[in-house]
Amino acid sequence: MSTERTNSWQEVQAELRRRITQRDWMPGEFIPFEADLAGEFGCARSTMNRALRSLAEEGLLERKRKAGTRVALNPVRQVRLEISILRKEIEGKGAAFQYMILKRTITAPPADVMARLQTSPRDDHLHIETLYMANQSPYVFEDRWINLSAVPQARAETFDMLSPNEWLVHHVAFDGGSFTFSALSANARIAEVLACEKGQALFALDRMTHREKQGVTSVRLVFQHGYQLHSAI
Repeated sequence: MSTERTNSWQEVQAELRRRITQRDWMPGEFIPFEADLAGEFGCARSTMNRALRSLAEEGLLERKRKAGTRVALNPVRQVRLEISILRKEIEGKGAAFQYMILKRTITAPPADVMARLQTSPRDDHLHIETLYMANQSPYVFEDRWINLSAVPQARAETFDMLSPNEWLVHHVAFDGGSFTFSALSANARIAEVLACEKGQALFALDRMTHREKQGVTSVRLVFQHGYQLHSAI
């Protein structure tokens, strides 16, 4: 690997993961110190720290203060989930992509959303409902709340050029979050938007992202009947 071209923590992470999975570093083996690795890769220590921390969160590394970092003896196999850009997902299936903003207001969210974002009614929240379409047919209904204290630039954004999904992926950094998967019965609103039967069983994904412990956005995606989620380990 040419480390001269390594300038992001994701690239560093990918090479470190390769060394672990290809057994360049064996299970239980202590790896070089963070400062030495940063020197090898020609990157900042903060970049290396982010990469190592991410691999530790995946269960591939064990980090102990003053004791060093070693490859986990029994690595935890985890499903890797990414925040997909819906446009690319739809176009990747050979369909034409469109989206429509159905609702855009600044208002207080329900209590469960505030709990996830760790905000209060005093904080401004942007509420956006968006319908994403494939070949002009409903694909997924997005019900999103954005914490304007964390993303003040969203207040004036019209989302005419980029959908809320794609705009946030491109413009707002985050360092963690959570996914929840569930099945739900379409209520009257969802049935109308997705053009399905009321009571139809649908796949739903709830996602929350945060940055430096501050909630960024909470979103529910409700997919058209028959949707399948694929991931990798």
